[in-house]
Amino acid sequence: MPQKKKVKLIVQIPAYNEEAHIGKVIKEIPREIEGIDEVEVLVIDDGSSDNTIEEAKKAGADYIVRNIDNQGLGKTFKNGIDHAIELGADIIVNIDADGQFNSKDISKLIKPILDKEANMVTCSRFLKPEMTRNMPWIKKWGNRRFTKLVNKLTGQKFTDTQCGFRAYSKEAAMRLNVTGSFTYTQEVFLDLAEKGLKIKEIPLEVNYFKDRKSVVSGKLMRYGFKSFGIIARATRDTQPMTFFGLPAMIIFILGFIGGAYSFGYWLFTSTTTPVRTLLWISIFFVTSGIALGILALVADMLKRVNKNLEEILYKLKKKEFGNGH
Repeated sequence: MPQKKKVKLIVQIPAYNEEAHIGKVIKEIPREIEGIDEVEVLVIDDGSSDNTIEEAKKAGADYIVRNIDNQGLGKTFKNGIDHAIELGADIIVNIDADGQFNSKDISKLIKPILDKEANMVTCSRFLKPEMTRNMPWIKKWGNRRFTKLVNKLTGQKFTDTQCGFRAYSKEAAMRLNVTGSFTYTQEVFLDLAEKGLKIKEIPLEVNYFKDRKSVVSGKLMRYGFKSFGIIARATRDTQPMTFFGLPAMIIFILGFIGGAYSFGYWLFTSTTTPVRTLLWISIFFVTSGIALGILALVADMLKRVNKNLEEILYKLKKKEFGNGH
């Protein structure tokens, strides 16, 4: 009778100048979880200038990977995912180093993956209204705006697309492809939803520190602009016909209407003097619409090429690192 494969969980912690909190986070990670045979902790230090690494070692981190310089949360997260796969993880949990999340909730987070109900499970602070009572109003407002945008792009209904406390099956981790350096949270939703992987939200409470500013994402305005840029690029890559094709159609229709009006005016009056400018603008719009439409078709073709390349990369990973949850 074949021996049952052991299930390995790796908890990855992206960290940047978190010497005051990372030790406590690591110590509180449960090392015995139902359905899991082995739990290991991986810290990815993003070029910290304090004693984050020393505190992580003292607290019992199993692996520590250090970026020579500060590369941003997005790259640090992806670096952690790649290392966790190489270390043989069947499930990967990402948790922040600042102590906002309760490490004891890891068992709840991974249960849908163990039960084969989801490929990715994410903490939601909005499934239960009482869980956001300590969240600053500006974060609530911004979170909801970004979540609505992601919902529109994916055609699904999520409640919280910014939370970093998440669990990934090996399948999701090997298929994941994110490119943003500043953050990754929204891009992961767009990428995995586009690939047809099942994403599930569960309600978990988060602690907010009134006297502490985030060292991961920076100021809210900067976070908003950079996150929007990442979403725009992800949409360009995953939905090029929407990104380029929709504006192309709108521009072409506007130009066509203007041109038709100019032609009609000339037909009935035998002059183009009052509408000559409109005619040239219409020609410009029609030409631009056609050019943008061609760009949409080329981008869609490149998407198909990229999809094939990602599938090849996935199969190479699967061959090297094997199957998992």
